[in-house]
Amino acid sequence: MGKYFQEEIETASRETIEQWQNDGLLDVVKRVYENVPFYRKKMEEAGVTPDDIKSTADLPKLPFLTKDDLRDAYPYGLLAIPLKDCVRIQSTSGTTGKRVVDFYTHADIDKWANGCARAIVAAGGTEDDVCHVCYGYGLFTGGPGLNDGSHKVGCLTLPMSSGNTDRQLQFMVDMGSTILCCTPSYASYLAESIHERGLQDQIKLKAGIFGAEAWSEEMRHDIEEKLGIKAYDIYGLTEIEGPGVSFECQEQDGMHICEDYFIPEIVDPETLEPVPDGQIGELVFTSFAKEAFPLIRYRTKDITYITREKCKCGRTHARIHRLMGRSDDMLIIKGVNVYPSQVEEVLIKQGMPANYQLIVDRVNNSDTMEVLVEMTPEMFSDKVSAIEKKEKDIVSALKSMLGIYAKVKLVEPKSITRSEGKAVRVIDKRKI
Repeated sequence: MGKYFQEEIETASRETIEQWQNDGLLDVVKRVYENVPFYRKKMEEAGVTPDDIKSTADLPKLPFLTKDDLRDAYPYGLLAIPLKDCVRIQSTSGTTGKRVVDFYTHADIDKWANGCARAIVAAGGTEDDVCHVCYGYGLFTGGPGLNDGSHKVGCLTLPMSSGNTDRQLQFMVDMGSTILCCTPSYASYLAESIHERGLQDQIKLKAGIFGAEAWSEEMRHDIEEKLGIKAYDIYGLTEIEGPGVSFECQEQDGMHICEDYFIPEIVDPETLEPVPDGQIGELVFTSFAKEAFPLIRYRTKDITYITREKCKCGRTHARIHRLMGRSDDMLIIKGVNVYPSQVEEVLIKQGMPANYQLIVDRVNNSDTMEVLVEMTPEMFSDKVSAIEKKEKDIVSALKSMLGIYAKVKLVEPKSITRSEGKAVRVIDKRKI
């Protein structure tokens, strides 16, 4: 039996969870219909009123919300309470168009911290731990979320933020950090840096809580081996809160959703019809417990599946499988669906580092894909023939995984730009 941050909630019966969700859904639909003109208009266009919603079974009657809706309603169009009752905003990086902003009341921040605290305890964290948070702080949700969760657990919290690797390692050694919180690509980078500096014996890490980008099971094992830790997945998105929406326990068998705050659905990304538990589709969330900025049926674009069976750890909240990619970062190359995570899986099985980049282009009306892969320092000193053989092996393994040919080029160690936030894995030069 695992340890819990809020045992009664995390091990509640399915009937209790469903009651919370039914009550929460009725309340939030009524709230947004009465207080948010943007929502009322969407519901009127869909021909639905709060009286039509009796339980979560009626969710499909409600319209979806997308990132475009959030941009159209920017900045205050989806607020469900007076602005004076909000105490904080967080925001996405805004790589396309207007930023997406989320608003929080004191109670919203408290619930968010609970979710992150549950994640830390599920990863074995206690008040005796030193929690090293090198997700970005500021507008990005990663740092503030894990920071507040760590305080709730009672850990000594190191609010490192991202970057400045020398300082990260100095504090990791001096303060005896035991739990590392960052993106998987940065964890991989820190692992490399620890080995380069010969600091393995001075590092006391036992667990890592990694999220904010999709990563494969192979990458997990690679990080666990290099850092000597157990690596846990955590999921969240700025629009509905931040990290701590769901998290892995010691079983590492899917991420438990905080179902006392969120209602998950999985829909077919093409038809948008709900699919049964266990079937892969797009994850949709309703954040019924949020006061300031509740979202109803928000399409995350993340691809996964859901199970509601009780976990061996004793938690009863539904679990989502680790993300398989995004419906919007799926590349279609020569008519084949390609996810960067599939490429990563092949590379790690081939003994390569998880630092790579896909360059997609269109030449003479035909799609091309080139995979740049960093060599390890040992490989870099190999003969040219050995390097060429490795390239051919990877080409062949990728063909077998994806069904298409991709050119592979092994490049010098550390020549691909390192990311201390989210890794840029794909450069698509096609003018589509």
